[in-house]
Amino acid sequence: MKTLTDYYELSDGVKIPCIGFGTWQIHNGDMAAASVKEALKCGYSADPDTTTW
Repeated sequence: MKTLTDYYELSDGVKIPCIGFGTWQIHNGDMAAASVKEALKCGYSADPDTTTW
């Protein structure tokens, strides 16, 4: 089972998390920000904005 700290390493050396975290369905900005803050407190370390991938 994958954990929040597991990642895949791409051929160019970039590491991406095995478990994704998305906020695209959260339409309330305050709720999205709170969700990201909580994810970071729980150990999630990737940028949750999928437009950066």
